[in-house]
Amino acid sequence: MPINILMPALSPTMEEGTLAKWLVKEGDKVASGDVMAEIETDKATMEFEAVDEGVIGRILVPEGSAGVKVNDVIAVLLGEGETPADLSAAPAAEAPATAAPPAAVPADSAPAASAPTEAAAPPAASVPQATAPDAPPARGARIFASPLARRIAQEKGIDLAALKGSGPHGRIVLADVASAQPGAPAASLSAPTPAPAEAPRRDAPAAAPPAPAASPAPDPAAEAEAVMKLYAGTDFEEVKLDGMRRTIAARLTEAKSTIPHFYLRRDIELDALLELRGRLNAELADRGVKLSVNDFIVKACALALRETPECNAVWAGDRVLRFRSADVAVAVAVEGGLFTPVLRNADAKSLSTLSAEMKDLAARARDRKLAPRDYQGGSFALSNLGMMGIDSFDAVINPPQASILAVGAGLRKPVVRGEAIVPATVMTATLSVDHRVIDGALGAQFLAAITRLIERPLAMLA
Repeated sequence: MPINILMPALSPTMEEGTLAKWLVKEGDKVASGDVMAEIETDKATMEFEAVDEGVIGRILVPEGSAGVKVNDVIAVLLGEGETPADLSAAPAAEAPATAAPPAAVPADSAPAASAPTEAAAPPAASVPQATAPDAPPARGARIFASPLARRIAQEKGIDLAALKGSGPHGRIVLADVASAQPGAPAASLSAPTPAPAEAPRRDAPAAAPPAPAASPAPDPAAEAEAVMKLYAGTDFEEVKLDGMRRTIAARLTEAKSTIPHFYLRRDIELDALLELRGRLNAELADRGVKLSVNDFIVKACALALRETPECNAVWAGDRVLRFRSADVAVAVAVEGGLFTPVLRNADAKSLSTLSAEMKDLAARARDRKLAPRDYQGGSFALSNLGMMGIDSFDAVINPPQASILAVGAGLRKPVVRGEAIVPATVMTATLSVDHRVIDGALGAQFLAAITRLIERPLAMLA
């Protein structure tokens, strides 16, 4: 029986994507693991692998189609002995299965608002629909999973036998692995049964009055209509939002609406760092290594997180998660938005290693070639606009992270040393802090550690 090829969920929060390019055509044979298409999400352009073996019988969504919903049928695969004639004889399709909701929202992405599907929907009578199983495979049974899902599951320590597959014929695909927690049993993927309510005690205090109802979320369509009326008759260009812009808007609105920000500022002298950087770059020139000021700042932040572990944390609703490694997310500007790729275990890596990793991540971010594991997670973020001539600024926290450091340009300024006024290169750093996780004194201790490491950079080489 022909098999539907569905639009995959390439990240836990992906709801739709753009089918950028088909790498196969009708009549081509494919095997499990073959790359069939390139799909653009709000974060990156990613390769889509075949799950089953067969022949491409029909391509239903042409390349370049935007707004294709996850689990929409994009093509049909013919099995052994089947021909294109079997497509017209196939029974009517069932409604596309809905992907399971992710277990947790990743640190740097959010569901984008839905957009109209531009590609025409496939004829219902032409394509059969595979349905997902009701339960994970039994222990000891053969587990059907895509090669990419197997690889990611191995990296995350996830037991595939505990997962329910949402792919064709119950096959486990990337979205199932991305939404699972390491070592989580299958039962953890469904909501727990609430405990029965206890009868109220006679001596119990009176119940608190109900909280006032939250203000209704703004309706984007109504807001757009109101603004269009306001500027009626004005000459303007209407720019449609892509997935990245919608995600940035949603995340920043969430951050400024729900996170109690406060800000700490320090002026940091860079002269010792600049001198050490020049000496190291001269020594490392033969290896093709050129350290940037940002590499030193990343290292200083990572070591400061290790010194103040209470700050190496994220907000998790009814608890705080503290991490044992310092994973620093670094903002990278790209056309139309920005990414925050994560440097893992930055406290344990050398400056040259961090420099090489950052250059690779930045290049892939600008080409939109980052995988979800490259930009998800991180407990702290760094944003540097100094190279753009900005003296200082306040950055918005990227939830669920609890802090972000904004650094400006190094400027020559007069400073007081003892009884003398001398020139120095000074950089203003602003730490934006989530007060639910980090109090003022603790935030000040963290920023002081960053300042000390930058002003005495030899300590970073120990």
